[in-house]
Amino acid sequence: MGLESSPEQPQPLRVVTQQVKQWIERLGWVWVEGQLIEINRRARSATVFLTLRDKLAEVSVSVTTGPQVLDAAGPLTEGATVVAHLRPSYYNPAGRLSYHCDDIRPVGEGRLLAQLEQRKRMLQAEGLFDPRRKKPLPFLPRVVGLVTAAQSAAERDVVENARRRWPGVVFRTCHAQVQGVNAAAQVMDAVSTLDRDEEVDVIVVARGGGSIEDLLPFSDEGVLRTVAACRTPVVSAIGHESDSPILDLVADHRASTPTDAARAVVPDVAAETELVASARSRLGRALLHRLDAEQHRLAELRGRRVLTDPLAAFAVHSEQLEGWRHRLGRAVEQHLRHEATTVQHLVARARSLSPVATLERGYTVLADADGHTVSTTSRLSPQQAVTAWLRDGTAELTVHTVHPAAEEPATPTDPDPEEQP
Repeated sequence: MGLESSPEQPQPLRVVTQQVKQWIERLGWVWVEGQLIEINRRARSATVFLTLRDKLAEVSVSVTTGPQVLDAAGPLTEGATVVAHLRPSYYNPAGRLSYHCDDIRPVGEGRLLAQLEQRKRMLQAEGLFDPRRKKPLPFLPRVVGLVTAAQSAAERDVVENARRRWPGVVFRTCHAQVQGVNAAAQVMDAVSTLDRDEEVDVIVVARGGGSIEDLLPFSDEGVLRTVAACRTPVVSAIGHESDSPILDLVADHRASTPTDAARAVVPDVAAETELVASARSRLGRALLHRLDAEQHRLAELRGRRVLTDPLAAFAVHSEQLEGWRHRLGRAVEQHLRHEATTVQHLVARARSLSPVATLERGYTVLADADGHTVSTTSRLSPQQAVTAWLRDGTAELTVHTVHPAAEEPATPTDPDPEEQP
């Protein structure tokens, strides 16, 4: 029932907003269909703000939900059609109407994308997308295996472009349906057959563009696991650049188009010929540069003095040796002179102490009959025979008279040798 009011007796605003809140929330939960036109995730917030719009009328509402509800729905993007479980809510302080969502599900293409995303997550968790398990493509395969529809534009693009790049390329083609209910099973059989062929070095799975539903066989779990188990490298060439079936992630190489697959599996003969010519040219220049460098090095070696005049080093050392020899000679002569002087001094000293020198000065040495030197008168007696040692011989003498030291005889002078008897 409506509230009674008048200008004289108006209703408080809080009463009106409370009544509005009760009337709105009386609707309860309801499933609605709409187009998701905005997703607003706020950092560190437990609430996600959505905007839903009717597909036919210009009607849009604000919806709040939790991140877990949105994540459970799969990868939702703006523009997707969804069904949502909503309950209208009225916020009294701001007088704002909004809707709370506790479940949201994609429908149509959005539902299909959600299923594919769930499959991607499962296969990624198993490691089927790991780059480390991907096999490298051969540089020049002996045989190229091709899985595609019979007489399709994809087959023509791959074969013609590959032969234009490398005319000698050999194809082994297994035709299969690439769309429809039986497509996945036929693609699996064709890939397995080519993988068992020992001559096939690479397998290309090719198909033209199409809708998401048309490309579903190339996101089939059986096809993906068959490709992952192949020992032969597999190239995925499905659709156009914007198409991305899950096979692109599992295959060893993704080609954006069938034409790009032809460029990936065989080299360009013209480009390779140019590379070989360029390599030969670089090799020739490198050899000439190396020869010039070695020639210059050889010229430097030949120009060194040790090679131009091998005896020059000996001449230098000969001069040094000659100098050392002269220095040694002078040192030896000086040493000999020094030693000769020393010897002369020693000889002079020895001669000065020798009895011969005394005899040469005119003195005589007396010896008794026993040959003992007589140095005192006490050892002499009259009529005693003595021997006198002279400078040039001996004389036998007889003592006539002995004069002891008491009588101080005059000191004789050195006699003249010619006056001695």
